[in-house]
Amino acid sequence: MEAESTEVAVQRITTENTALKQRVRQLTADNRTLDERLKAARPNLRFQDRRIAALEARLADALC
Repeated sequence: MEAESTEVAVQRITTENTALKQRVRQLTADNRTLDERLKAARPNLRFQDRRIAALEARLADALC
């Protein structure tokens, strides 16, 4: 009976371990995707900042 209980526990732990490994793989892939999106967004943000600064400068010149 104890051996059967141990087998069940080992099977449960193995199943949980497999599920956790899959979750780690999924989170790693999600992290990689988000990192790539962040890297792509940074140059866009810099461009928008420069564009806003240029428009603010034009507005300030027009008001003076």
